[in-house]
Amino acid sequence: MKILVTGGAGFIASHIVDALIELQHEVAIVDNFSTGKEAFVNAKAILYKKDILDAELSLVFRDFSPEIVIHHAAQIDVQTSMRNPSRDAEINIIGTIKLLEACRNSGVRKIIYASSAAVYGDPAYLPVDESHPIAPLSSYGISKHTPEQYLKVFSDLYSLDYTILRYANVYGGRQDPKGEGGVVSIFLEKMLQGLQPVIFGDGEQTRDFIYVKDIARANIAALHSGSKCIYNISCNLQTSINELYNRLALLSNYRDNPIYKVGRSGDIIHSCLDNSAALRDLQWEPIYTLVHGLKETFDYYSRFED
Repeated sequence: MKILVTGGAGFIASHIVDALIELQHEVAIVDNFSTGKEAFVNAKAILYKKDILDAELSLVFRDFSPEIVIHHAAQIDVQTSMRNPSRDAEINIIGTIKLLEACRNSGVRKIIYASSAAVYGDPAYLPVDESHPIAPLSSYGISKHTPEQYLKVFSDLYSLDYTILRYANVYGGRQDPKGEGGVVSIFLEKMLQGLQPVIFGDGEQTRDFIYVKDIARANIAALHSGSKCIYNISCNLQTSINELYNRLALLSNYRDNPIYKVGRSGDIIHSCLDNSAALRDLQWEPIYTLVHGLKETFDYYSRFED
């Protein structure tokens, strides 16, 4: 199939591109390289250096004629969204609308949309299933949920199929340790440099960590399944930040204690996503344990510190 991946030079989407090309799909990437890196671009993919907000986006669709679009181009940092909600909304909401218009005008069959656990807000119960109330605590959570509504409307009006994947906390190689998101990559970079990592809050807050290669597999599954549905993509397990820190310290032979600072606004205390719907409908399940995924991630980052 001909598949267009937005944000395909970024952390998660570059892994998806690799998986698609391994399966011999014809793949094109749209990326403005605001956070993506050319080193992550698969040499067998067609690259369009464009922003999803560009008026010329329609020319990409006209040139490549994708059957399916996998949409990952986004502003992804919670704290950035709180500091600049207008820009966050422009990229995540307006950018997605422009993409949907391009899909409609070019006859795209289906769009797979990368959403987030942030749409749920502070959980009323755990694990959180797809029927959980939507109550985001951040601008980011709002800007990831709003496009879900546009997807449903475009599907109803223009017969554009979709699958929405709400990711838990994704980690793995290629994640940027310089930003504020991606606690695994941030901790590892500090530890490998002999610097003290920072934990916001008491470290007992929990997250559901999912390895990036399992995320890629979920997108592959959604190519043919999950029509007009929403799925949590997770491990359905809670891991505290303190436990994560200890596991990474053991891997990297780091012996110092973290620096604890006051918790940040917009951060959820506990998060764990029920993945049973994805297991049932997509025939997908995570195959990487936290131990396995962290080891591969450590091996990736340690190469740059040698």
